[in-house]
Amino acid sequence: MPDSPTSLDRISWSGPTDEIDEEKRYEVQLGPEDDPQRLSLFRRWLAVVTISSCAHFVTFASSVAAFSLGGVSESFHVGREVAILSMSLYVVGLGIGPLFAGPISEIYGRNIVYRMSFALFFVFSFPVAFAPDIGTFLIFRFATGFCGAAFLSVAGGSVSDMFPNATVGTPMAVYSVTTFLGPELGLPFSGFINQNVSWRWTYYALIIWSLLQTVALICFVPETYTPVILKWKAQRLRKSGGNKHYYAPLEKADISLGRSIFVSCYKPFQLLSDHMIFLIDLWCALILGILYLTFEVFPIIFTEKHNFNMQMTGLTFLGIAFGNLIGLATTPYWNRRYRLFLERNGNPPPEFRLVMGQVGGILVSISLFCLAFTTYKDVHWIVPVIASVPFGTGTYFVFSSSFTYLVVTYRPIAASAMASNSAMRSSFAAAFPLFASQMYHRLGTVGATALIAGLATAMAPLPFVFYHVGEKLRAKSKFAV
Repeated sequence: MPDSPTSLDRISWSGPTDEIDEEKRYEVQLGPEDDPQRLSLFRRWLAVVTISSCAHFVTFASSVAAFSLGGVSESFHVGREVAILSMSLYVVGLGIGPLFAGPISEIYGRNIVYRMSFALFFVFSFPVAFAPDIGTFLIFRFATGFCGAAFLSVAGGSVSDMFPNATVGTPMAVYSVTTFLGPELGLPFSGFINQNVSWRWTYYALIIWSLLQTVALICFVPETYTPVILKWKAQRLRKSGGNKHYYAPLEKADISLGRSIFVSCYKPFQLLSDHMIFLIDLWCALILGILYLTFEVFPIIFTEKHNFNMQMTGLTFLGIAFGNLIGLATTPYWNRRYRLFLERNGNPPPEFRLVMGQVGGILVSISLFCLAFTTYKDVHWIVPVIASVPFGTGTYFVFSSSFTYLVVTYRPIAASAMASNSAMRSSFAAAFPLFASQMYHRLGTVGATALIAGLATAMAPLPFVFYHVGEKLRAKSKFAV
Protein backbone atom coordinates (compact mmCIF):
# COMPACT_ATOMS: atom_id res chain seq x y z
CA MET A 1 0.00 0.00 0.00
CA PRO A 2 1.18 3.62 -0.48
CA ASP A 3 2.90 5.33 2.42
CA SER A 4 0.59 8.33 2.22
CA PRO A 5 -2.16 8.29 4.88
CA THR A 6 -4.76 9.69 2.47
CA SER A 7 -5.85 6.17 1.44
CA LEU A 8 -6.32 4.90 4.99
CA ASP A 9 -9.37 4.70 7.26
CA ARG A 10 -9.70 7.19 10.11
CA ILE A 11 -10.62 5.91 13.53
CA SER A 12 -10.37 6.90 17.20
CA TRP A 13 -6.97 6.46 18.80
CA SER A 14 -5.61 4.98 22.01
CA GLY A 15 -2.09 4.13 20.88
CA PRO A 16 0.94 6.50 20.98
CA THR A 17 -0.17 9.70 22.70
CA ASP A 18 1.72 12.48 20.89
CA GLU A 19 -0.16 15.77 20.57
CA ILE A 20 -1.61 15.13 17.11
CA ASP A 21 -5.04 16.05 15.83
CA GLU A 22 -7.44 13.12 16.48
CA GLU A 23 -8.83 13.44 12.95
CA LYS A 24 -5.42 12.71 11.44
CA ARG A 25 -5.03 9.22 12.91
CA TYR A 26 -4.99 6.56 10.22
CA GLU A 27 -5.26 2.78 10.35
CA VAL A 28 -2.71 0.83 8.35
CA GLN A 29 -4.08 -1.81 6.04
CA LEU A 30 -2.76 -5.16 4.88
CA GLY A 31 -0.99 -4.82 1.55
CA PRO A 32 -0.04 -7.59 -0.91
CA GLU A 33 3.52 -7.57 0.40
CA ASP A 34 2.28 -8.27 3.95
CA ASP A 35 -0.48 -10.79 3.30
CA PRO A 36 0.61 -14.32 4.39
CA GLN A 37 -1.75 -15.74 1.75
CA ARG A 38 0.26 -13.92 -0.95
CA LEU A 39 3.48 -15.74 -0.10
CA SER A 40 4.70 -18.15 -2.74
CA LEU A 41 3.12 -21.60 -2.62
CA PHE A 42 6.54 -23.11 -1.86
CA ARG A 43 7.10 -20.84 1.16
CA ARG A 44 3.63 -21.51 2.52
CA TRP A 45 4.00 -25.27 2.19
CA LEU A 46 7.50 -25.15 3.67
CA ALA A 47 6.01 -23.37 6.69
CA VAL A 48 3.16 -25.91 6.91
CA VAL A 49 5.59 -28.84 6.79
CA THR A 50 7.77 -27.25 9.48
CA ILE A 51 4.82 -26.50 11.77
CA SER A 52 3.37 -29.98 11.16
CA SER A 53 6.70 -31.64 11.97
CA CYS A 54 6.80 -29.67 15.23
CA ALA A 55 3.28 -30.81 16.12
CA HIS A 56 4.28 -34.36 15.21
CA PHE A 57 7.33 -34.10 17.45
CA VAL A 58 5.26 -32.87 20.41
CA THR A 59 2.83 -35.80 20.29
CA PHE A 60 5.68 -38.19 19.39
CA ALA A 61 7.42 -37.17 22.63
CA SER A 62 4.32 -38.11 24.63
CA SER A 63 4.57 -41.81 23.81
CA VAL A 64 8.32 -42.39 23.72
CA ALA A 65 8.23 -42.78 27.49
CA ALA A 66 6.19 -45.99 27.17
CA PHE A 67 9.14 -48.37 26.68
CA SER A 68 11.48 -46.45 28.98
CA LEU A 69 9.36 -47.17 32.07
CA GLY A 70 11.36 -50.24 33.12
CA GLY A 71 14.65 -48.38 32.91
CA VAL A 72 13.24 -45.37 34.80
CA SER A 73 11.89 -47.65 37.55
CA GLU A 74 15.23 -49.39 37.92
CA SER A 75 17.35 -46.22 37.84
CA PHE A 76 15.26 -44.28 40.36
CA HIS A 77 14.10 -47.26 42.45
CA VAL A 78 10.39 -46.51 42.04
CA GLY A 79 7.39 -48.60 41.06
CA ARG A 80 6.04 -48.82 37.54
CA GLU A 81 3.01 -46.69 38.46
CA VAL A 82 5.31 -43.81 39.43
CA ALA A 83 7.29 -44.24 36.21
CA ILE A 84 4.05 -44.03 34.18
CA LEU A 85 3.67 -40.49 35.50
CA SER A 86 6.42 -39.51 33.04
CA MET A 87 3.85 -40.07 30.30
CA SER A 88 0.79 -38.84 32.21
CA LEU A 89 2.33 -35.57 33.43
CA TYR A 90 3.59 -34.77 29.93
CA VAL A 91 0.04 -35.17 28.61
CA VAL A 92 -1.31 -32.97 31.44
CA GLY A 93 1.15 -30.31 30.29
CA LEU A 94 -0.18 -30.63 26.76
CA GLY A 95 -3.69 -30.01 28.10
CA ILE A 96 -2.85 -26.98 30.24
CA GLY A 97 -0.41 -25.26 27.86
CA PRO A 98 -3.01 -24.05 25.31
CA LEU A 99 -4.75 -21.99 28.01
CA PHE A 100 -1.65 -19.77 28.07
CA ALA A 101 -0.26 -20.12 24.54
CA GLY A 102 -3.47 -18.93 22.85
CA PRO A 103 -3.76 -15.52 24.60
CA ILE A 104 -0.03 -14.82 24.25
CA SER A 105 -0.18 -15.53 20.50
CA GLU A 106 -3.11 -13.13 20.07
CA ILE A 107 -1.10 -10.26 21.56
CA TYR A 108 2.50 -10.94 20.52
CA GLY A 109 2.05 -13.16 17.47
CA ARG A 110 2.40 -16.82 16.66
CA ASN A 111 6.12 -16.90 15.90
CA ILE A 112 7.33 -15.73 19.29
CA VAL A 113 5.19 -18.43 20.91
CA TYR A 114 6.58 -21.11 18.58
CA ARG A 115 10.22 -20.13 19.03
CA MET A 116 10.03 -19.66 22.79
CA SER A 117 8.11 -22.93 23.16
CA PHE A 118 10.68 -25.01 21.32
CA ALA A 119 13.65 -23.18 22.81
CA LEU A 120 12.30 -23.94 26.29
CA PHE A 121 11.47 -27.51 25.26
CA PHE A 122 15.10 -27.91 24.20
CA VAL A 123 16.40 -26.45 27.49
CA PHE A 124 14.00 -28.39 29.73
CA SER A 125 14.83 -31.65 27.96
CA PHE A 126 18.30 -31.63 29.53
CA PRO A 127 17.04 -32.08 33.12
CA VAL A 128 14.83 -34.92 31.83
CA ALA A 129 17.65 -36.76 30.08
CA PHE A 130 20.22 -36.18 32.84
CA ALA A 131 17.81 -36.29 35.82
CA PRO A 132 19.53 -37.37 39.07
CA ASP A 133 16.24 -38.29 40.77
CA ILE A 134 12.61 -39.07 39.96
CA GLY A 135 11.35 -35.66 41.16
CA THR A 136 13.49 -33.73 38.70
CA PHE A 137 12.60 -36.17 35.93
CA LEU A 138 8.82 -35.83 36.43
CA ILE A 139 8.78 -32.05 36.94
CA PHE A 140 10.60 -31.39 33.71
CA ARG A 141 8.58 -33.96 31.77
CA PHE A 142 5.54 -31.87 32.71
CA ALA A 143 7.41 -28.68 31.73
CA THR A 144 8.31 -30.00 28.27
CA GLY A 145 4.70 -31.03 27.67
CA PHE A 146 3.52 -27.59 28.75
CA CYS A 147 5.97 -25.90 26.36
CA GLY A 148 5.10 -28.12 23.41
CA ALA A 149 1.36 -27.50 23.78
CA ALA A 150 1.49 -24.40 21.55
CA PHE A 151 1.60 -26.65 18.50
CA LEU A 152 -1.69 -28.27 19.45
CA SER A 153 -3.52 -24.94 19.88
CA VAL A 154 -1.86 -22.17 17.88
CA ALA A 155 -0.49 -24.12 14.91
CA GLY A 156 -3.87 -24.73 13.29
CA GLY A 157 -4.36 -20.96 13.20
CA SER A 158 -1.08 -20.50 11.33
CA VAL A 159 -2.15 -23.00 8.67
CA SER A 160 -5.50 -21.25 8.17
CA ASP A 161 -3.70 -17.85 8.06
CA MET A 162 -1.74 -18.87 4.98
CA PHE A 163 -4.49 -20.51 2.89
CA PRO A 164 -7.96 -19.26 1.89
CA ASN A 165 -11.03 -21.31 2.83
CA ALA A 166 -11.22 -22.86 -0.64
CA THR A 167 -7.78 -24.50 -0.37
CA VAL A 168 -7.12 -24.81 3.37
CA GLY A 169 -8.52 -28.36 3.59
CA THR A 170 -5.44 -30.20 2.31
CA PRO A 171 -2.77 -28.40 4.40
CA MET A 172 -5.01 -28.68 7.46
CA ALA A 173 -5.39 -32.42 6.84
CA VAL A 174 -1.59 -32.76 6.61
CA TYR A 175 -1.18 -30.90 9.90
CA SER A 176 -3.87 -33.01 11.56
CA VAL A 177 -2.59 -36.40 10.46
CA THR A 178 1.02 -35.64 11.45
CA THR A 179 -0.29 -34.79 14.92
CA PHE A 180 -2.26 -38.04 15.11
CA LEU A 181 0.69 -40.10 13.85
CA GLY A 182 3.04 -38.79 16.55
CA PRO A 183 2.09 -41.19 19.37
CA GLU A 184 1.97 -44.26 17.11
CA LEU A 185 5.39 -43.59 15.53
CA GLY A 186 6.93 -42.68 18.87
CA LEU A 187 6.41 -46.21 20.13
CA PRO A 188 8.45 -48.11 17.48
CA PHE A 189 11.21 -45.55 17.99
CA SER A 190 11.09 -45.99 21.76
CA GLY A 191 11.05 -49.78 21.41
CA PHE A 192 14.24 -49.86 19.32
CA ILE A 193 16.04 -47.36 21.58
CA ASN A 194 15.19 -49.08 24.86
CA GLN A 195 15.81 -52.56 23.50
CA ASN A 196 19.40 -51.74 22.60
CA VAL A 197 20.70 -48.83 24.73
CA SER A 198 19.99 -46.97 27.97
CA TRP A 199 16.56 -45.40 28.49
CA ARG A 200 18.27 -42.01 28.69
CA TRP A 201 18.98 -42.19 24.96
CA THR A 202 15.24 -41.82 24.43
CA TYR A 203 15.56 -38.27 25.75
CA TYR A 204 18.98 -37.57 24.25
CA ALA A 205 17.35 -38.08 20.87
CA LEU A 206 14.55 -35.63 21.79
CA ILE A 207 17.17 -33.01 22.69
CA ILE A 208 18.79 -33.30 19.25
CA TRP A 209 15.46 -33.28 17.41
CA SER A 210 14.09 -30.30 19.36
CA LEU A 211 17.21 -28.28 18.51
CA LEU A 212 16.77 -29.02 14.80
CA GLN A 213 13.09 -28.06 14.98
CA THR A 214 13.94 -24.77 16.70
CA VAL A 215 16.35 -23.88 13.89
CA ALA A 216 13.75 -24.84 11.27
CA LEU A 217 11.13 -22.64 12.95
CA ILE A 218 13.46 -19.64 12.87
CA CYS A 219 14.43 -20.21 9.24
CA PHE A 220 11.21 -21.32 7.56
CA VAL A 221 8.13 -20.05 9.43
CA PRO A 222 7.13 -16.39 8.95
CA GLU A 223 4.71 -14.50 11.18
CA THR A 224 1.20 -15.12 9.84
CA TYR A 225 -1.08 -13.47 12.42
CA THR A 226 -2.53 -10.44 10.62
CA PRO A 227 -3.11 -8.13 13.63
CA VAL A 228 0.54 -8.46 14.66
CA ILE A 229 1.74 -7.98 11.07
CA LEU A 230 -0.26 -4.73 10.92
CA LYS A 231 1.17 -3.64 14.27
CA TRP A 232 4.70 -4.16 13.00
CA LYS A 233 3.86 -2.29 9.82
CA ALA A 234 2.50 0.71 11.73
CA GLN A 235 5.59 0.80 13.93
CA ARG A 236 7.84 0.58 10.87
CA LEU A 237 6.02 3.42 9.10
CA ARG A 238 6.12 5.66 12.16
CA LYS A 239 9.80 5.01 12.66
CA SER A 240 10.96 5.25 9.04
CA GLY A 241 9.08 8.44 8.11
CA GLY A 242 8.70 10.04 11.49
CA ASN A 243 4.96 10.10 10.80
CA LYS A 244 3.03 9.49 14.02
CA HIS A 245 -0.37 9.26 12.30
CA TYR A 246 -0.19 5.54 11.56
CA TYR A 247 -1.53 2.87 13.89
CA ALA A 248 -2.78 -0.74 13.85
CA PRO A 249 -6.02 -2.03 15.39
CA LEU A 250 -4.06 -4.17 17.86
CA GLU A 251 -2.42 -1.00 19.25
CA LYS A 252 -5.83 0.59 19.67
CA ALA A 253 -7.38 -2.45 21.34
CA ASP A 254 -7.45 -2.45 25.12
CA ILE A 255 -5.95 -5.92 25.66
CA SER A 256 -4.46 -7.07 28.93
CA LEU A 257 -2.38 -10.23 28.82
CA GLY A 258 -3.30 -11.11 32.40
CA ARG A 259 -7.02 -10.73 31.73
CA SER A 260 -6.73 -12.67 28.46
CA ILE A 261 -5.07 -15.58 30.27
CA PHE A 262 -7.67 -15.43 33.05
CA VAL A 263 -10.53 -15.60 30.50
CA SER A 264 -8.69 -18.34 28.62
CA CYS A 265 -8.47 -20.40 31.81
CA TYR A 266 -12.04 -20.12 33.05
CA LYS A 267 -13.97 -19.89 29.76
CA PRO A 268 -13.26 -23.49 28.57
CA PHE A 269 -14.58 -24.89 31.84
CA GLN A 270 -17.61 -22.61 31.71
CA LEU A 271 -18.40 -24.05 28.27
CA LEU A 272 -18.71 -27.53 29.77
CA SER A 273 -22.12 -26.43 31.05
CA ASP A 274 -23.26 -26.63 27.41
CA HIS A 275 -24.52 -30.20 26.92
CA MET A 276 -23.29 -30.46 23.32
CA ILE A 277 -19.77 -29.36 24.18
CA PHE A 278 -19.63 -31.59 27.25
CA LEU A 279 -20.75 -34.73 25.41
CA ILE A 280 -18.51 -34.17 22.38
CA ASP A 281 -15.56 -33.45 24.67
CA LEU A 282 -16.35 -36.59 26.68
CA TRP A 283 -16.47 -38.66 23.48
CA CYS A 284 -13.12 -37.33 22.24
CA ALA A 285 -11.61 -37.77 25.71
CA LEU A 286 -12.71 -41.41 25.86
CA ILE A 287 -11.22 -42.17 22.43
CA LEU A 288 -7.90 -40.50 23.28
CA GLY A 289 -7.87 -42.20 26.67
CA ILE A 290 -8.28 -45.57 24.94
CA LEU A 291 -5.46 -44.69 22.52
CA TYR A 292 -3.10 -43.94 25.41
CA LEU A 293 -4.35 -47.05 27.20
CA THR A 294 -2.99 -49.12 24.30
CA PHE A 295 0.52 -47.88 25.16
CA GLU A 296 0.32 -50.10 28.24
CA VAL A 297 -1.98 -52.75 26.75
CA PHE A 298 -0.09 -53.73 23.60
CA PRO A 299 3.04 -54.69 25.58
CA ILE A 300 0.81 -56.92 27.74
CA ILE A 301 -0.81 -58.54 24.69
CA PHE A 302 2.26 -59.05 22.56
CA THR A 303 4.94 -59.56 25.21
CA GLU A 304 3.01 -61.96 27.42
CA LYS A 305 0.99 -63.75 24.71
CA HIS A 306 3.47 -63.81 21.81
CA ASN A 307 6.86 -63.36 23.53
CA PHE A 308 7.71 -60.17 21.59
CA ASN A 309 10.66 -58.05 22.72
CA MET A 310 10.36 -54.24 23.03
CA GLN A 311 11.29 -53.34 19.49
CA MET A 312 8.94 -55.93 18.02
CA THR A 313 6.12 -54.74 20.29
CA GLY A 314 6.76 -51.15 19.21
CA LEU A 315 6.22 -52.13 15.58
CA THR A 316 2.73 -53.46 16.37
CA PHE A 317 1.53 -49.85 16.74
CA LEU A 318 2.08 -49.31 13.03
CA GLY A 319 -1.38 -50.84 12.49
CA ILE A 320 -3.00 -47.81 14.18
CA ALA A 321 -0.67 -45.47 12.27
CA PHE A 322 -1.64 -47.11 8.97
CA GLY A 323 -5.28 -46.58 9.92
CA ASN A 324 -4.58 -42.85 10.39
CA LEU A 325 -3.09 -42.70 6.90
CA ILE A 326 -6.16 -44.40 5.46
CA GLY A 327 -8.24 -41.69 7.13
CA LEU A 328 -6.06 -39.00 5.54
CA ALA A 329 -6.41 -40.67 2.13
CA THR A 330 -10.20 -40.21 2.30
CA THR A 331 -9.87 -36.40 2.55
CA PRO A 332 -10.65 -35.82 -1.18
CA TYR A 333 -13.90 -37.81 -0.76
CA TRP A 334 -15.08 -35.71 2.18
CA ASN A 335 -14.08 -32.47 0.43
CA ARG A 336 -15.99 -33.51 -2.69
CA ARG A 337 -19.04 -34.42 -0.62
CA TYR A 338 -18.97 -30.96 0.98
CA ARG A 339 -18.66 -29.20 -2.40
CA LEU A 340 -21.57 -31.15 -3.87
CA PHE A 341 -23.82 -30.23 -0.94
CA LEU A 342 -22.71 -26.61 -1.25
CA GLU A 343 -23.54 -26.49 -4.96
CA ARG A 344 -26.95 -28.12 -4.57
CA ASN A 345 -28.22 -26.75 -1.26
CA GLY A 346 -26.02 -23.82 -0.22
CA ASN A 347 -23.99 -23.71 2.97
CA PRO A 348 -24.47 -26.98 4.90
CA PRO A 349 -25.44 -26.81 8.59
CA PRO A 350 -22.72 -27.60 11.14
CA GLU A 351 -24.26 -31.06 11.67
CA PHE A 352 -23.13 -31.99 8.17
CA ARG A 353 -19.63 -32.30 9.64
CA LEU A 354 -20.78 -35.09 11.96
CA VAL A 355 -21.20 -37.65 9.17
CA MET A 356 -17.48 -38.40 9.29
CA GLY A 357 -17.81 -38.85 13.05
CA GLN A 358 -20.66 -41.32 12.55
CA VAL A 359 -18.37 -43.51 10.45
CA GLY A 360 -15.51 -43.05 12.91
CA GLY A 361 -17.56 -44.09 15.95
CA ILE A 362 -18.65 -47.30 14.24
CA LEU A 363 -15.09 -48.14 13.13
CA VAL A 364 -13.66 -47.59 16.61
CA SER A 365 -16.25 -49.88 18.22
CA ILE A 366 -15.86 -52.66 15.64
CA SER A 367 -12.06 -52.48 15.82
CA LEU A 368 -11.98 -52.72 19.62
CA PHE A 369 -14.34 -55.72 19.71
CA CYS A 370 -12.27 -57.46 17.01
CA LEU A 371 -9.12 -56.68 18.98
CA ALA A 372 -10.67 -58.07 22.16
CA PHE A 373 -11.44 -61.48 20.65
CA THR A 374 -8.14 -61.83 18.78
CA THR A 375 -5.89 -61.49 21.84
CA TYR A 376 -5.88 -65.22 22.58
CA LYS A 377 -2.44 -66.79 22.57
CA ASP A 378 -3.39 -69.25 19.84
CA VAL A 379 -4.40 -66.45 17.42
CA HIS A 380 -1.58 -65.34 15.11
CA TRP A 381 -0.07 -62.00 16.16
CA ILE A 382 -0.84 -60.33 12.83
CA VAL A 383 -4.59 -60.64 13.44
CA PRO A 384 -4.82 -58.17 16.38
CA VAL A 385 -2.50 -55.81 14.48
CA ILE A 386 -4.89 -55.85 11.52
CA ALA A 387 -7.82 -55.42 13.92
CA SER A 388 -6.22 -52.18 15.17
CA VAL A 389 -6.19 -50.57 11.70
CA PRO A 390 -9.89 -49.49 11.75
CA PHE A 391 -9.27 -48.02 15.20
CA GLY A 392 -6.65 -45.70 13.66
CA THR A 393 -9.02 -44.67 10.86
CA GLY A 394 -11.91 -44.25 13.28
CA THR A 395 -9.98 -42.04 15.69
CA TYR A 396 -8.93 -39.80 12.79
CA PHE A 397 -12.57 -39.46 11.71
CA VAL A 398 -13.83 -38.84 15.26
CA PHE A 399 -11.33 -36.11 16.02
CA SER A 400 -11.52 -34.40 12.61
CA SER A 401 -15.30 -34.38 12.72
CA SER A 402 -15.53 -33.20 16.32
CA PHE A 403 -12.93 -30.45 15.95
CA THR A 404 -14.57 -29.07 12.81
CA TYR A 405 -18.04 -29.23 14.35
CA LEU A 406 -16.91 -27.36 17.48
CA VAL A 407 -15.18 -24.64 15.46
CA VAL A 408 -18.14 -24.13 13.12
CA THR A 409 -20.83 -24.32 15.81
CA TYR A 410 -19.06 -22.13 18.36
CA ARG A 411 -17.14 -19.91 15.95
CA PRO A 412 -17.03 -16.71 18.09
CA ILE A 413 -15.49 -18.70 20.95
CA ALA A 414 -13.86 -21.45 18.90
CA ALA A 415 -10.51 -21.15 20.70
CA SER A 416 -12.18 -21.66 24.08
CA ALA A 417 -14.24 -24.55 22.73
CA MET A 418 -11.11 -26.28 21.48
CA ALA A 419 -9.26 -25.55 24.74
CA SER A 420 -12.15 -27.15 26.62
CA ASN A 421 -11.88 -30.22 24.41
CA SER A 422 -8.10 -30.35 24.84
CA ALA A 423 -8.32 -30.12 28.64
CA MET A 424 -10.78 -33.01 28.94
CA ARG A 425 -8.93 -35.15 26.38
CA SER A 426 -5.65 -34.67 28.18
CA SER A 427 -7.13 -35.59 31.56
CA PHE A 428 -8.39 -38.91 30.19
CA ALA A 429 -5.17 -39.60 28.29
CA ALA A 430 -3.16 -38.95 31.45
CA ALA A 431 -5.36 -41.12 33.69
CA PHE A 432 -6.05 -44.20 31.54
CA PRO A 433 -2.48 -45.62 31.45
CA LEU A 434 -2.33 -45.48 35.26
CA PHE A 435 -4.87 -48.26 35.70
CA ALA A 436 -4.26 -50.21 32.48
CA SER A 437 -1.99 -52.89 33.93
CA GLN A 438 -4.21 -53.62 36.93
CA MET A 439 -7.37 -53.74 34.84
CA TYR A 440 -5.91 -56.07 32.20
CA HIS A 441 -4.36 -58.46 34.69
CA ARG A 442 -7.59 -58.62 36.68
CA LEU A 443 -10.08 -58.89 33.78
CA GLY A 444 -7.80 -60.48 31.20
CA THR A 445 -7.04 -59.10 27.75
CA VAL A 446 -10.40 -60.22 26.32
CA GLY A 447 -12.58 -58.92 29.16
CA ALA A 448 -10.76 -55.60 29.60
CA THR A 449 -10.67 -54.82 25.87
CA ALA A 450 -14.34 -55.79 25.52
CA LEU A 451 -15.12 -53.40 28.39
CA ILE A 452 -13.53 -50.40 26.70
CA ALA A 453 -15.12 -51.47 23.40
CA GLY A 454 -18.47 -51.36 25.18
CA LEU A 455 -17.76 -47.83 26.44
CA ALA A 456 -16.85 -46.72 22.92
CA THR A 457 -20.02 -48.33 21.58
CA ALA A 458 -22.13 -46.50 24.18
CA MET A 459 -20.77 -43.18 22.88
CA ALA A 460 -20.97 -44.06 19.17
CA PRO A 461 -24.64 -42.93 18.72
CA LEU A 462 -23.68 -39.39 19.77
CA PRO A 463 -22.99 -37.97 16.26
CA PHE A 464 -26.20 -39.60 14.97
CA VAL A 465 -28.24 -37.95 17.73
CA PHE A 466 -26.66 -34.54 17.23
CA TYR A 467 -27.09 -34.84 13.47
CA HIS A 468 -30.86 -34.92 13.98
CA VAL A 469 -31.36 -32.66 17.02
CA GLY A 470 -28.24 -30.45 16.82
CA GLU A 471 -30.12 -27.52 15.28
CA LYS A 472 -32.64 -27.44 18.16
CA LEU A 473 -29.86 -27.71 20.74
CA ARG A 474 -27.92 -24.91 19.08
CA ALA A 475 -30.98 -22.69 19.21
CA LYS A 476 -31.21 -23.19 22.98
CA SER A 477 -27.47 -22.80 23.63
CA LYS A 478 -26.17 -19.43 24.83
CA PHE A 479 -22.76 -20.16 23.28
CA ALA A 480 -23.53 -21.68 19.85
CA VAL A 481 -23.95 -19.69 16.64
